[in-house]
Amino acid sequence: MSGADGERGLRVMVVDDHPMWRDAVARDLAEAGFEVVATAGDGLQAVRRAQATAPDVLVLDLNLPGLPGVQVCKELVGADPSPRVLVLSASGEHADVLEAVKSGATGYLLKSASTEELLDAVRRTAAGDPVFTPGLAGLVLGEYRRLATEPAPAAADEPGAPRLTERETEVLRLVAKGLSYKQIAERLVISHRTVQNHVQNTLGKLQLHNRVELVRYAIERGLDGV
Repeated sequence: MSGADGERGLRVMVVDDHPMWRDAVARDLAEAGFEVVATAGDGLQAVRRAQATAPDVLVLDLNLPGLPGVQVCKELVGADPSPRVLVLSASGEHADVLEAVKSGATGYLLKSASTEELLDAVRRTAAGDPVFTPGLAGLVLGEYRRLATEPAPAAADEPGAPRLTERETEVLRLVAKGLSYKQIAERLVISHRTVQNHVQNTLGKLQLHNRVELVRYAIERGLDGV
């Protein structure tokens, strides 16, 4: 199967306020075999078109007129259906990266990335893997750990709280250590999709919304240890 054939069925939307850049990214994705279902040049337009077209992956710039990229992310992540968000930004500022992840973005790639890096990032984002420009992954994991020192929201250990299965706890422990879904699948000798299912089930049971909250929960309970 060719690379292009391998992307058939993956629906992608590109949001950027620079028309030439937006068109170039959309063209690269289309030529690689992704189905580019829509593009948008501002935040409000992005929300409307994403709701109308239901892309699997939203390639999103942060600096948008009308509605900031992080707000677009908050509006769409958690909706039904909910796209996975890959931020593609010129900014490598730590505050921007962390705000994007806290808003629900799955990954964060700088615009200096090559076309191949972008295509790989979109594939991995669609699969649920956290994708970051080199150097930013450690920053995000460090923030997970910092958050764990802050007071927790409603405790999930109260009487009557849902209990995780042994395998769900095992997957959660590896997520807290910063492993990607692919690495977890290899470690546990299960499929990538099975890992995704365990994570989604755990999020539902614990009434959490994204990977940031999940890792915070795990670290607070010491599940990131050896």
